[in-house]
Amino acid sequence: MPPSDSAPSRDSAILAEAERLDRLREREQALQFDSFDHADAFSLGSHLRDAAIERELPIAIAIVFGEQRVFHAGMPGASSDNDHWLERKFRVVRRFGESSYVVGTLFRSRGTTFEASARLDPIVFAAHGGAVPIFVHGSLIGIVGVSGLAQADDHELVLDALEWLRGQQ
Repeated sequence: MPPSDSAPSRDSAILAEAERLDRLREREQALQFDSFDHADAFSLGSHLRDAAIERELPIAIAIVFGEQRVFHAGMPGASSDNDHWLERKFRVVRRFGESSYVVGTLFRSRGTTFEASARLDPIVFAAHGGAVPIFVHGSLIGIVGVSGLAQADDHELVLDALEWLRGQQ
């Protein structure tokens, strides 16, 4: 029987996820705020909506403070399924205190998946990109999320918008 090539490729995939995890965490650590209020949520949500209109992105956008939804927009092509995905991603952020994409990447960097190893109901929790915590002085005060694109694209869109808002303050 010939030797299997699956172990080296599995190891390189795990290493790639570990490297991605480090990059994601580093970028997100830089997105701490000194303050973040309802006006900031509206500016951030409006910026995301404007980007979605300009690029014709079929996404749902939501920002929450705790359990209160302070901004929501559904773009053409998005559906209530996207709203459900947002809630599942937000539950991951609340549970783990990190972005939904970081949490999914963390499990992949360990050679498994969130669905297989988290011991949480995948109907209720989704560790897919697109939901990012909003931290003020290290405290989680809210979450911003989008749903409708590939998970890496959802995540990137949110991080770009948060970086934009930091540049405005």
